[in-house]
Amino acid sequence: MDTEEFLLPRSRQANERLHALIPGGAHTYAKGDDQYPENLAPVISHGRGAHVWDVDGNRYIEYGSGLRSVSLGHAHPRVLEAVRREIDRGSNFVRPSIVEVEAAERFLATVPTAEMVKFAKNGSDVTTAAVRLARAVTGRPRVAVCGDHPFFSVDDWFIGTTPMSAGIPASTTELTVAFPYGDLAATEELLTRYQDEVACLILEPAGHAEPPPGYLAGLRELADRHGCVLVFDEMITGLRWSEAGAQGLYGVVPDLSTFGKALGNGFAVSALAGRRDLMEWGGLRHSGDRVFLLSTTHGAETHSLAAAMAVQTTYVEEGITARLHALGERLAAGVREAAAGMGVGDHLVVRGRASNLVFATLDENRQPSQEYRTLFLRRLLAGGVLAPSFVVSSALDDADIDRTVDVVAQACAVYRKALDAADPTPWLSGRPVKPVFRRLV
Repeated sequence: MDTEEFLLPRSRQANERLHALIPGGAHTYAKGDDQYPENLAPVISHGRGAHVWDVDGNRYIEYGSGLRSVSLGHAHPRVLEAVRREIDRGSNFVRPSIVEVEAAERFLATVPTAEMVKFAKNGSDVTTAAVRLARAVTGRPRVAVCGDHPFFSVDDWFIGTTPMSAGIPASTTELTVAFPYGDLAATEELLTRYQDEVACLILEPAGHAEPPPGYLAGLRELADRHGCVLVFDEMITGLRWSEAGAQGLYGVVPDLSTFGKALGNGFAVSALAGRRDLMEWGGLRHSGDRVFLLSTTHGAETHSLAAAMAVQTTYVEEGITARLHALGERLAAGVREAAAGMGVGDHLVVRGRASNLVFATLDENRQPSQEYRTLFLRRLLAGGVLAPSFVVSSALDDADIDRTVDVVAQACAVYRKALDAADPTPWLSGRPVKPVFRRLV
């Protein structure tokens, strides 16, 4: 066993302070220290570009920055310049700022498949608004979610379907049904079983695998034929797949779509976009019942909208999506070569689109293993790589990728030892990392 110790005493103390004051020790469950090896959850001091520093003074190459939101790198100069300009002019007023219409024009020019847009602060706001709008427009109660995608909203209609459903009435959860990704026949069977009850189909248009040929177009046809609203959750695919999201790449237009994460490069902004005739139900220029679509105190905060405009402009002018794909392809090839070279190519598996890579850690029987994930994360952290995923930012350079691959190779050498022993326990130094969605702590 390698006895090299990597200690984070100040981070450990900061985590204790976090848990004493904040339930879960973080404001996002995916950032919790239970997602990291025991006593090896760094608390961040600051970040610049593709690097972050913890309170112990360690520097890391960072992946999955801000849960995929910081796709241009930390403290990006074009974004910060736009934000500073607006901060000096005030952030929130009693009436709309002119920035709101400018941000809407910029968004709709970048995502031309949408006709109207409304901004909010986080993804859950806008996905729930899409669901509410679909129910209002169709007069139907049920929501059909893609059961193969892990997260849509913190609100009851979705969280009730997860193992963390405490506090949510069964009557709410029963109105949410699931369909499998890529299976049009199963989806049609669901829509037939709940004939005239399903308000919308909501899914991420793409995930760790490309959509099967004709699948998204087939969903579009099914939604039309059964009279339900087609909603694309573009939180992850938005900008990373193309500037106009997956809908822009694959050429299938949803009725409604939701954006967030990369849209603000870490600043809080999300968007609900879609067809004018649907979106106007939440407006003042129609004669029907009013729909409480979105109304948030901070949804149009000027500096966050300025950040979104700067992000979209940067993506278009600098070819950021192509850069993300090039960096991801270099990383995936390097990691796969390193894993194969150490004899663990069938156990450390890189998956996903190049701009949105994740990794799976498989045991001796090639089954997903939290123990082997823990072993792998320990070695990455000790090597200065903070990587709950391999999702790249455009601030990475070739030297960062090459350094990451070297650290991965070292981690794979330990992985091979554990596989040979058929027991990763000696290399864990504590409890294994845990999945976010679980019933018990």
